[in-house]
Amino acid sequence: DFAAVVATILLTLGFGVETGVSAGVILSILLHLYKTSKPHVAEVGLVPGTQHFRNIHRHKVETDPAILTIRIDESLYFPNARFLEDYVLDRVGKDGPIRHVVLMCSAVNVIDFSALEALEALNHRLKDMGITLHMSEVKGPVTDRLKKSHFLDDLSGRVFLSQYDAWVALTAPPSQTAE
Repeated sequence: DFAAVVATILLTLGFGVETGVSAGVILSILLHLYKTSKPHVAEVGLVPGTQHFRNIHRHKVETDPAILTIRIDESLYFPNARFLEDYVLDRVGKDGPIRHVVLMCSAVNVIDFSALEALEALNHRLKDMGITLHMSEVKGPVTDRLKKSHFLDDLSGRVFLSQYDAWVALTAPPSQTAE
C-alpha cells in the first residue's frame, strides 16, 4: 500500500494529477492481484476439548492422518484458483494414508468461474487417487454459486455445515452391520 501511495504522489508531482492518480489506481489493482494470488492456506486440526479448529503449526491440535483439513483464508477467483489446486495436490502427494480432504471455506466470500473449474479439476484428480473431497462452512452466496454449476452434483464427498461436523463424520469408525 505504501508503494502505491508513494508512486501516486511522485507521479502526480512529476506528470500531473491525472497521470499520478491513474498510475496509483493501476498499481493498487496490480498489488491486490499479487497479494491475493497466493492466499494464506492453513492446515487445521481440532483444539482438544472444543469444536474449534486452528492452524496445526501454531496450536496444539488433534489431527487424523487420513484426513487433510485445509482452511482457505481468501475468496477464490482467477488469480488464486490454480494455487489452491496445486497446494492440495502437492500436500496430498506428500502423505500416503490420506483418504479425505476437507476444504474449510469460512473465509471464502466469493467464488468465480475460474475457481469453480479449479475445484472441479481438483475433485476429479482426488477421486482418481481414491481421495474424497469435502467442503465445510460454505457461506450462502458461495453455496448459491456452487448450486448454479454442476460442481455439487459431481462432488465426491459432502458439504458439511461446520468443520466439526466434518471431523465427527469422517473420524467415526465405520458402522458395523449386525448379521
